[in-house]
Amino acid sequence: MAPATHLARRADPSWDLLLICVAGYILTAVGRLHQLFPALQALRPAIVTGLAAIGLYVIDRRQSRQPGLLWVPTTRYLLALLAWMALSLPGSIWPGNAFDLLFDNFIKTFLMYLVLVGSVRGDRDVERLAFAYFLSAAVYAFVVLTRFDVGDGDAWRLGRLYYYDANDFAAFAVSAMPFGLYFARTGRAVLTKVGAAAALALLIVAFVRSGSRGGFVALLVMGGYVVVRYTAIALRWRLAAVAIVVSVLAATASDEYWRQMGTILSDTDYNQTAESGRLQIWRRGVGYMLQHPVLGVGANNFGVAEGTLSPMASRQQFGAGVRWNAAHNSFVQVGAELGVPGLMLFIAIITTAFAALARPRRPTSVETGLAERPAELRQTLTASLLGFVVAAFFLSLAYSEMLYTLVALAIAFGKVTDARAPVVMKGPVRR
Repeated sequence: MAPATHLARRADPSWDLLLICVAGYILTAVGRLHQLFPALQALRPAIVTGLAAIGLYVIDRRQSRQPGLLWVPTTRYLLALLAWMALSLPGSIWPGNAFDLLFDNFIKTFLMYLVLVGSVRGDRDVERLAFAYFLSAAVYAFVVLTRFDVGDGDAWRLGRLYYYDANDFAAFAVSAMPFGLYFARTGRAVLTKVGAAAALALLIVAFVRSGSRGGFVALLVMGGYVVVRYTAIALRWRLAAVAIVVSVLAATASDEYWRQMGTILSDTDYNQTAESGRLQIWRRGVGYMLQHPVLGVGANNFGVAEGTLSPMASRQQFGAGVRWNAAHNSFVQVGAELGVPGLMLFIAIITTAFAALARPRRPTSVETGLAERPAELRQTLTASLLGFVVAAFFLSLAYSEMLYTLVALAIAFGKVTDARAPVVMKGPVRR
């Protein structure tokens, strides 16, 4: 028998009911499957799968699923963020908004983060849940392409979709693309590889139709990471993968799309000149944070601040309308709504998630015949989280299920591969 310090966990080769419930939750809470197919709404799949997953996790007694394995820095920061959100509730501009976000959304998100991390037994489980994330994005893209049309003029891009708008969907698509590349290259069956490649093409086409400039910047950063840092595969294959993505994008993008992308750095773009443009909103958001540096204006209250605290708010007494803008930047959103401490906790959550993917992997022994690819999976998770974070710099997604699902996948991967973590022994392993 190998010494305990050199034994890795033995990955369970099969799905179990807990993992199926977690995957179902990802398909519904992130992929909004029940909203794409309204017949599922009556079944309340997100609630059913979420509650079932929590219950199954609580009664599971396996070593690999012990609650003590969850107590890592990211979890502590996330718990502190939740507590800070609750603490800021009484002083919120509109306490009802903060209450709804905390109790209708964020507590559930936190619990499912714990269950997702806790449910993972090995690298294969991380792959399975990553596949559920990718599948949810691919199904969403398919529905978008089959039910929503784009045309000429102002209708050249997608608008409001199911739950997400076009920009939110672009962030979703970018974060799922690395998983598509991963499964197209490493799928255990030819059908898996072909299906992943086809689904990736669907994602790219739907991404183009979103017309999102923030998404385009995120795609460039994520693509750059794949070329420069995705060292688990040969450079020629990385370049080939990026070339394929670029080819599909070029073949499907319209002239209007490229004109739109060309305005990203324009001095005359409304985001730089208009009071409802992103730069002006960001400046006001920083101002709200400086005015309320400790507890902020309250979770889910950025729009309320725009309508009550901004320099334009005084116009309302003269009958002029004032737009209650979203923050359009997840970092500005958290800083304004939860103050400087909330912003620091939010940054710490993201930073420690990346750190979990950068730690050295523990040495492994001969396992149960599973062909694990931890280095490539680690870099895939990094590329996915990076793409989302860049896109979220232009969107109000600080409390979204997308972000905390990706964070949970990163922490789950760290849980089963961290060289410093306690070894989970499930039985003797022969040399």
